[in-house]
Amino acid sequence: MEPTLKLWYNAPATRWLEALPLGNGRIGAMVFGGVAAEHYQLNELTLWAGEPHNYDNPAALAALPAIRAAIFAGDFKTAQDLVTKDCLGIPVGQMPYQTFGDLHIELIGTGDVTDYRRELDLETAISKVTYCCKGVSYTRESFISYPDQVLVIRLTADKPGQISAAAYFDSPLGTTSDKANGSQQNSSPLSDGGAGESANRGRSRGNELGNSGVGSSATISVAGQSAKGVDGVLHGFGIVKAVAEGGAVRGEGNRVLVQQADAVTLLVSLGTSYKSYKDVSGDAEAIARQHLAQASQKDYSSLSKAHLADYRRLFDRVQLSLGGGHSELPTNQRINNFENGSDPQLAALHFQYGRYLLISCSRPGGQPATLQGIWNDSLTPPWDSKYTININTEMNYWIAESSGLSECHDPLFEMVAGIADTGRHTAKSHYNAGGWVCHHNTDVWRGTAPLDWYGSGMWPMGGAWLCTHMWQRYLFTGDKAGLAKHYPHMKGAAQFFLETLVPEPTHNWLVTCPSLSPEHDHHRDQTLCAGPTMDMQILRDLFDACASASEILDVDPEFRDKVKATRARLAPMQIGAQGQLQEWLQDWDADAPEQRHRHVSHLYGLYPSNQITAATPDLFAAARRTLELRGDEGTGWSLAWKMNFWARLLDGDHAFKLLTFALRPAEGSHEGGGVFPNLFDAHPPFQIDGNFGFAAGIVEMLMQSQIGSLHLLPALPSAWPTGYVRGLRARGGLVVDIEWDGGKLKMASIMPSRSGPLTVRFGDQTKSYELKPGERITVRA
Repeated sequence: MEPTLKLWYNAPATRWLEALPLGNGRIGAMVFGGVAAEHYQLNELTLWAGEPHNYDNPAALAALPAIRAAIFAGDFKTAQDLVTKDCLGIPVGQMPYQTFGDLHIELIGTGDVTDYRRELDLETAISKVTYCCKGVSYTRESFISYPDQVLVIRLTADKPGQISAAAYFDSPLGTTSDKANGSQQNSSPLSDGGAGESANRGRSRGNELGNSGVGSSATISVAGQSAKGVDGVLHGFGIVKAVAEGGAVRGEGNRVLVQQADAVTLLVSLGTSYKSYKDVSGDAEAIARQHLAQASQKDYSSLSKAHLADYRRLFDRVQLSLGGGHSELPTNQRINNFENGSDPQLAALHFQYGRYLLISCSRPGGQPATLQGIWNDSLTPPWDSKYTININTEMNYWIAESSGLSECHDPLFEMVAGIADTGRHTAKSHYNAGGWVCHHNTDVWRGTAPLDWYGSGMWPMGGAWLCTHMWQRYLFTGDKAGLAKHYPHMKGAAQFFLETLVPEPTHNWLVTCPSLSPEHDHHRDQTLCAGPTMDMQILRDLFDACASASEILDVDPEFRDKVKATRARLAPMQIGAQGQLQEWLQDWDADAPEQRHRHVSHLYGLYPSNQITAATPDLFAAARRTLELRGDEGTGWSLAWKMNFWARLLDGDHAFKLLTFALRPAEGSHEGGGVFPNLFDAHPPFQIDGNFGFAAGIVEMLMQSQIGSLHLLPALPSAWPTGYVRGLRARGGLVVDIEWDGGKLKMASIMPSRSGPLTVRFGDQTKSYELKPGERITVRA
């Protein structure tokens, strides 16, 4: 029997981490599935605190020579004091992504129910609640349409006249004048605990209810110190329209009432005044009303068909079965029972959930996925729910190309274009350099200065790492026009380092300084350094990508030569006294106070890069030794990264061990990681990068293409002796189907989009083929 791709439960959600997510890349909703009262917590991905803002610190440039001198002299305390005093952004923290508020639906006339079920169907992106009450069967369906840009809620019953409900908004946002009905709302209190705590509930008119609010100013706490944020200026407007079949609809105060209808469709539209990181002049109400007006021209069937056609065009590209029986238990019980891989299809479900979440929170024309994707119920979420680009944002997009969701990568590239713009100012004001730079965090305002504190913020590689995604897009797709569009940003990132790398005094290697190995002390309370291993690995990838792109596009030969010459002088990877890959220029690893730190940044060269492979046996062995020393503990995203590391080391059973840790219940786990009842990944708290990193790890276990050949089942764990995957994408423009049995390849089908030679590896066999576009190749053991 084919696995059913549904998350389902036999009780309503009682808290946010049990609710089920819907999204269309711009609008997000968490569905609780209540009976007497349904609750949709709402988000719009451009609703952030703050306003267009330059975070750069004008004192930074003058302090730079002294900081570098202190680092090279080993006086890290002085360097850190100078960074804290003169280099961190103004303000020191960025702005948070914020909740839009909540839509509540009170169901009138309910009582005790039987046969309750709530589910999220990943194949349709539709949430459904069903139950029986007083001899009537009720159904509630919800989805958020990308074509029509509205949340659609459909309430039906199997007997006429049974739908009576009241709908109203609730938001913690400060309120503004509601132009729709001429009322002036009182300013509501801001809360840090999520939506549903204020009196901002809007006003109704006929069968519509409008609600407006303004993003808050923010007091940000960083490293135990508070810093006042810039004022909030973004306006949001939400509107719900009820379309009843039979019965009656009317507005009453802050509610829309439906009485004795046969069925009702609620259309929910949201808008904000955000137009770009430097323009907030949009008309939030006009945007919301325009989408509502267009969606109102369609009936429920037409809305549903358009949604399904759009969503399934993306989701259906990949199918996965990992063998074993299909569990009929509710998803939360499957998580509790998951042990030693006894439910392999739960891993397959979690893989497809990662793809579902990326489709739902990152679509062309929108913002990229935040630390929580698009789902956040707070005004002050953990880590501001922004873009942490020293691993987390990159991990969000590891599955974009390989799992057939290339379009979902586009918002990330648009963000890079924005930080390339703002980052030019930071490069000049902080370093007196050309090109552009972005440090370890950015936000909707595209801040690029060092932020938070010296121990994480003084890392100049975030923008460079993001640029490697542009090169990966080309490797997977061969899209030369896309490469030409992205190349100027790649070139600008490289130009910054051509002008800012400095020679270290012992070997005259070119290194970054100041920098750090993300969030990890090399000695107690000492993080700043010169030339950490990860920086050098990222720069090799960036420089190689720029040189190759300039050749493909036939541009910038002098720049290409300079990039190659500079690359040759970068500090090399080194193996330390413990047999490990060194994290820093000096062999400080044994002195690091956290031997099992969650970040393993210096293994970037193993994954996602391809600088450490079986073809570099000494480094390959050192990478393995590094992981053995670090251990298998970790937060959610850290476990996911380690899954990918072990897959690249071709050790499927160890990768699977990390997979079982990633799928354990988050509550009650002292080691960190795991998943919540709704399969959201736990840092803890919820952080979505682990969901995406988990899915990427499964791809790496089943297929790898990073070294110019196609490796089938490179890290297949013994727990998955039979199975199949269809539709994976490999570098070189390949679509790959794989079927295996008895732990060995049974057959594979490869559809190329380009011509040329291909080497395929599986087991101990290697086969060579000559590809022709559109001609399928079948590989058999």
